[in-house]
Amino acid sequence: MTDIKIADLRKQYKKGGLVDHELPENPVELFRKWFEEAVESEVIEPNAMALATVTGAETPNVRMVLMKGLTDHSISFYTNYESQKAKDLNAYPVAACTIWWAELERQVRISGKVEKLTAAESDDYFRSRPRESQIGAWASNQSRPVANRKELEDNFKEIEEKYDGEEIPRPEDWGGFKIIFETIEFWQGRPGRLHDRILYQQTAGKWNQQRIAP
Repeated sequence: MTDIKIADLRKQYKKGGLVDHELPENPVELFRKWFEEAVESEVIEPNAMALATVTGAETPNVRMVLMKGLTDHSISFYTNYESQKAKDLNAYPVAACTIWWAELERQVRISGKVEKLTAAESDDYFRSRPRESQIGAWASNQSRPVANRKELEDNFKEIEEKYDGEEIPRPEDWGGFKIIFETIEFWQGRPGRLHDRILYQQTAGKWNQQRIAP
């Protein structure tokens, strides 16, 4: 087996750039534009993001989740409210996330305070999910130990049979969170590692923009 020299792995970025005078005052406009371009470019899982939280022991915790909502003020995702991420967010209602679109050589970092979505918002999204995903929300006690794979499959089959021919209700311990925008940073790869980094920070309801060194 050939040894891989990790330190020698590198890529020359040259697909685009961020021009100062073309940047919008509101970063959400640019985020929407970049997200649409990621979808149009058929990026794999364009809404996938690494979500970082703080545990009760005040240590960092990160995992991949899917962004499922975008407004002018926040992004949202869904989870089991008994999961580790939900416990983290209940203890420390702040979060940061990173979205990486490798095909476009782009990254977006977002941070802010976190709030639960309303029950009505969670109900609406749950009803839009594929039936198998709805069953999975009931069958999996997320982040808790299971004896084996069969236990999960048996739970799934039990729920499937229970609601055969019926609408599946949203579990009370399943729903959404939203990250309210406080900072949004855009990263565009450039040649020679002189990447573009544009940081937007919100103060007193106003966005302040700053280019920072890569």
